[in-house]
Amino acid sequence: MNTANLLLLAQAAAPAGAPQQPNIFMSMMPLIFIFIIFYFLLIRPQQRKAKDHAKLVSALKTGDSVVTNAGIHGVISNVKDKTVIVKIADNVKVEFDRAAIVTIEASSSENAA
Repeated sequence: MNTANLLLLAQAAAPAGAPQQPNIFMSMMPLIFIFIIFYFLLIRPQQRKAKDHAKLVSALKTGDSVVTNAGIHGVISNVKDKTVIVKIADNVKVEFDRAAIVTIEASSSENAA
């Protein structure tokens, strides 16, 4: 057999409608779409919440009425670099990490008004 016959046999043996390889971009499209959904539904709101909390923590001052993540209500009596001292009752002061403050209920200037 010569090479021309072998070439004809190879072409005849190959299926006529052989499927083409799918485009790599089209096969990655569902994964990209899922990542975009996760970003807008989970990652971005969490980043915004963390940014808002960091702004709240940096604005703490003496006299603010606050709530901690443990649910303890009190008034800030001293603000330090990384912690705050919260007065929760007469002669009872507890030191908390700044990140433990969840909300500011009212400040001393709002209480006076």
